[in-house]
Amino acid sequence: MTVDATRSPEQTDLTVLYASPAAATGAPFVETPTAYDAVLLASFGGPEGQDDVIPFLRNVTRGRGIPDERLEEVATHYRHFGGVSPINAQNRELLAALRDEIARRGLDLPVYWGNRNWAPMLDTAVSEAYADGHRTVLALATSAYSSYSSDRQYREDIARVLGSGDGGTGLGDGDDPMTIDKVRLFFDHPGFVEPFYEGIRDAVTAWLDEGRPAREIRLLFSTHSVPTADAERSGPRDVDFGEGGAYAAQHRAVAAHLVARLHDEVPGAADVDWTLVYQSRSGPPSQPWLEPDVNDVIAGLPGEGITAVAVVPLGFVSDHMEVMWDLDNEAKESAEEAGLAFARTRTPGSHPAYVAGLVDLIEERIHGTPAAERPHVTALGPWFDVSRAGSDENVRLGFRPAAAGIAP
Repeated sequence: MTVDATRSPEQTDLTVLYASPAAATGAPFVETPTAYDAVLLASFGGPEGQDDVIPFLRNVTRGRGIPDERLEEVATHYRHFGGVSPINAQNRELLAALRDEIARRGLDLPVYWGNRNWAPMLDTAVSEAYADGHRTVLALATSAYSSYSSDRQYREDIARVLGSGDGGTGLGDGDDPMTIDKVRLFFDHPGFVEPFYEGIRDAVTAWLDEGRPAREIRLLFSTHSVPTADAERSGPRDVDFGEGGAYAAQHRAVAAHLVARLHDEVPGAADVDWTLVYQSRSGPPSQPWLEPDVNDVIAGLPGEGITAVAVVPLGFVSDHMEVMWDLDNEAKESAEEAGLAFARTRTPGSHPAYVAGLVDLIEERIHGTPAAERPHVTALGPWFDVSRAGSDENVRLGFRPAAAGIAP
């Protein structure tokens, strides 16, 4: 499927909140050079001690009325690791790598880091950037795919922080406003995809070298499950992406690319098959979420003649808590119970190809690179610089103000 980004939106309101002049036109791709003066690395955040865990989870679930007793059930995952999520340390490593790569290319761009749910918070980072004199900022979120939590919620965060309402800084309003654009979703950028390929290549090659038949090896591409109703609303609303919306379609397209490359480049791997699976669902049993669950699929693999399974955390940019707990613990245990050889392949983390790819995305916007010249490995890309109207709605919350996209 190729997404036609040249179509005119149905509505006439092309408002793009807090956007630079080039992005404020509402065009899907910004092909005009923009003199950004800072980069904002936006992420989820995580606790860094036992006392942080419940306050952090309150931030994650704010507005949903979840009692601390239920939060404590999730807190056990963090407490297993001393109350410390790996994500902040991983972001510090990524931050340093980005700064090094930006300096290596001779770009005069400071990088600020702010989180949605734990210190350093996004509003602090934005305020620091403003105080340092920066007014034209480009945001880079540590999420690659279309969905509410991985795209629109970051854009809502930016709009809230720049606005003058409750909890906002007001720095996007007034006589000397700050603008913040956002790089395109990078699910199929070669720099993001390369570390995943290296992981599946190495796992499959090791099994083939020990004499395991390719037909007995299964690749499970795993990503975070989301409510089915939200998944169906991911991506532009005027495109039919099939079951699971743009969120599932993007994962399927990247997985298919990776397996096709494996078949082409690794001798003897042509019979290795794959499945897209989901993990880490947290909603009530009565609410439909994307399936199948990774553990359920693993349990059924012996009946298909599978003897080895490699779980590929395709939906994650680094080894988040969900990777360490749900895959390295639970999925591994499921594989052991099923009598399967098990591998969990790497995430991009601070892999040089990933870091270079992120800076490539920054340079795309600095130079106004035409969409036709932007690298991508699936027919769905390159994705939009300015989100299309109605993308990634949260069914429960509806549309709230969001930057870097056409309203609503």
